[in-house]
Amino acid sequence: MANAEALKEEAVQVLSTMGLRLSPEKTLVTHIDEGLDFLGWRIQRHRKRGTNEHYVYTYPSRKALAAVMAKVKTQCRRTGTDVPFDTLLICLNRMLRGWCAYFRPGVSSAVFQYLSSYVWGRVIWWLRRKHPRMNWKNLRRRFCGGGWWPASEERELFSPARVHTTRYRYRGSVIPSPWPITT
Repeated sequence: MANAEALKEEAVQVLSTMGLRLSPEKTLVTHIDEGLDFLGWRIQRHRKRGTNEHYVYTYPSRKALAAVMAKVKTQCRRTGTDVPFDTLLICLNRMLRGWCAYFRPGVSSAVFQYLSSYVWGRVIWWLRRKHPRMNWKNLRRRFCGGGWWPASEERELFSPARVHTTRYRYRGSVIPSPWPITT
């Protein structure tokens, strides 16, 4: 911890020569086991399940998940029941595709599953509000094609659970080294 504080002070001196400074509220020196939030990502070291090895994992932070869930909720509330179902689907699909594209390179599968379940509930809530007299069977037949996932005639609700993560795309051994190999 003392080395980290010394490096922080050294960084402050280097940045001050360029006219920059570290924000005391945002600058954090912490142990990697405690983790930290950075640009919507939670970066933390965990023990790999079934082994005694520890790895650093990056996954969406709770704050980032809460933010997208709040946006979905707001969109479903703001979109009136007098507009077509496609209007809601277009807005939600844009939002969810962008969010999932940003968090795709991390350990995001469980978060995507959770978000998918949440979005399904909000859309079903909106459909029940739009058609209060329609029973569940007819609602599913008309807006889910007889299945469970909401869709209109032209488009389907984007499912974050179907997004494949791309962890470990670049491995350290695959990246070429600029230094010659000495034997």
